[in-house]
Formats: sequence, C-alpha cells, structure tokens
Amino acid sequence: MFLPLSDSPNPRSVPVATIVIVALNIGIFLLVNLPLGLQPADPADPAMAEYLELLAELVSSPAELRQASLQVSAYDLFVFKHGFRPAAPSLADLLLSMFLHGGFLHLAGNMLFLWIYGNNVEHRLGPFGFVAWYLLTGVAATTFHALFFLRSDVPLVGASGAISGVLGFYFVWFPRNTVRVLLFLPPFFWNVVEIGARIVLGLYLVIDNLLPFLFAGAGGVAHGAHIGGFIAGAAVAWVMGRTTDRRRATEVRARPAAAPAGGEPRSALRGGRFTEAASEYFDLPAAAARQALTGDEAAALATGLRRAGSPSAALALVQRAIQLAPRGADPAELHALAGMILLEDLDDPSAAYQHLVAAARLAPSAGTAAVIRSALAEIERRQRFHPGRVRR
Repeated sequence: MFLPLSDSPNPRSVPVATIVIVALNIGIFLLVNLPLGLQPADPADPAMAEYLELLAELVSSPAELRQASLQVSAYDLFVFKHGFRPAAPSLADLLLSMFLHGGFLHLAGNMLFLWIYGNNVEHRLGPFGFVAWYLLTGVAATTFHALFFLRSDVPLVGASGAISGVLGFYFVWFPRNTVRVLLFLPPFFWNVVEIGARIVLGLYLVIDNLLPFLFAGAGGVAHGAHIGGFIAGAAVAWVMGRTTDRRRATEVRARPAAAPAGGEPRSALRGGRFTEAASEYFDLPAAAARQALTGDEAAALATGLRRAGSPSAALALVQRAIQLAPRGADPAELHALAGMILLEDLDDPSAAYQHLVAAARLAPSAGTAAVIRSALAEIERRQRFHPGRVRR
C-alpha cells in the first residue's frame, strides 16, 4: 500500500483557492457532520421510512436491518436528503454533495490529495479558474458515475470526484514531477520513496479505481466518479494546453506591414528580423517548417525573440521545433532553452521543470548540463516547501 505525502517541485505562490476549499470542507465537517453524527435520527422524520427501505435492500437479514435502524444518525438522514442520488437527481444536491463526507478518514484522505496536487494546478489556472474547473469536473465526475447507476438511491458524497479532476490536470501538465510516497505493509515494512507523478497517478486511476469499477460494481466507493473526474480534468488540460500554444504563436503571426508575403524565415533570421522570421515559420505547414530552419536556427530565432521582449512567442517557437524535430535539432538543447524561458522570463518554475528534466535525460552537452543543474537548483530554492531528498 502507498500514501502520497508531497510533490516536487511546488510553486512559491500561496494556493488561496485550494486553502479555501480545504477550509470549507473541514468547516462543514465540524459544523454539520460531527454534531448531526452524534444525534440519533428522528423517527418521525418523513425521510426515515424511505431510508429504512433503502437499508432493507442493502442488508441481508431482518436482524441486520433492525440493528442498522437503531444506529441511524441525524447525519445519515441529512446525507440521504442532500447527497446526490442518481435515481432522484438535483443540481443543488450535486453541488452540496461535493462538500459532505462519510467520516474523518474520508475527509482526511481527500484533503491530503487536494493539498498535494492542488497548488501546482491552481498556480497554472489561477484561483478563479481553479475553483471553476474544480466544480465543473466534480459535476462531470458525479454525472459519469450516475450514468452507470441511474436507478440507484444510494447517495454520493465527497470531494473525491472534483479532486480527481485536479489529478487529471496534474497528470497532463506536470508529467515529470515527483511525489514522495509512504510505502507500507504494517507492521513489517515502512519506507518513504520518491516516484514519478505519472506512475503514482496511473496507479491511482487503474489499480485503485478502474479495476474495482469493472469488477466490483458500485460497492461503497464511487470509483466511477473518480474515473470520470480524472478523464474530464485530463481532457480539459490537454485542450487548454493546445489553446495556450496557439495563443502564444499568434503573438508573432501578424507580419509587419513591410514584410513581403511568402517570405522565407531563414533570410529574415539572418537579417535580424526576428518577428518576421517567426511569423513566416508559424505560417508554414509542418513538413515545410521542418526544412525551413535547422535546430540551431530555431534556437537562435527563439533567443532573438526572447531578447526582443517576446518570451511567449519564443517558447511557442521552441515547442514547435521540439515537436517537429528539424534537421540538426538537439532535443536536449531545445528543451533546456524552453525551460530557461519558462523559468527566467515567464516565472513558471513547475512548467520549466518539465522541460529541464526532459533535457537532462537526453544526454546534453557539458555546458547545457551545467545550465540545467543550475536551473534545477534555482527551482528547488524557489519552492515554498522543502521536504528534503529521499531514495528514488
């Protein structure tokens, strides 16, 4: 078994939205779950009879039903009324159910995952975007689960569907991050190791959710919601990444008025007309762009754009060169350049880390390797949390 403890790198910015969501979930638990959980259910409550009918379908004998009916709390009825039931869907219940939990361990596990993975995603989306997509992927998660259990009256509660949406974003945007994980097999084995984020999240998706969903049915855990939220978050992250790349490219697509139509990027580059050269490069189809500039020329053009005050356009150009792998391209040098643009010009250490680690794994030259080491050390210095090093 394993339990994630922290991730790396993490941004310096304070994850305001993540903190607010965590506080809201804890507050509702303390103000609603705990006090109502200590009160016995009112037998005269109109929902009691319907709840007992549901219990009768879930237990195997009248004796078990009698015993369960004696243990029904006011919180059980509150969840039955306000948790999301696929057989009686309600938009208000759909939203409220994301902030209700079945118990302390349920809450603690969800908040741990949100705290670990939320800060990087929030840093990229911004606090308002983070809240919006948290709620929307939570809705998608519950809806996905409900499609498979349309007649179920068992209420769904918990933040895990929305948090799975956050994990989907993380999986796409931060593939080379690492996660500190506690591996344990009590009482014989306990160890903290550092594992690639995609491995940890892949195990979460497949082992913890997909296999139980396929072979165990509904059970007591809404595995379908976890899967649906993860897929929704990953899909949105992929689309947003493509949209961001296109937006950066448009920064140089508009040619200066004096630029001749159908120009050639290499000649514009040699003349120091960086914006014109980049515009020509982006206008070319992939096959032609691959031949239009060598890898060194693409790097030189990106450096020129960067010095001219267009780091977003420079990053888009390097990313296109990485994808196209033009003649003579050194992918380690291109990834390193993208990382330095993100780190030094766009102040996005987590995104820079993805390119720098990729560069380090591609046998860079000695000079580039030194630049990468220095940049990674700077990213480590900028982190808000410094958990230390552990064995990989």
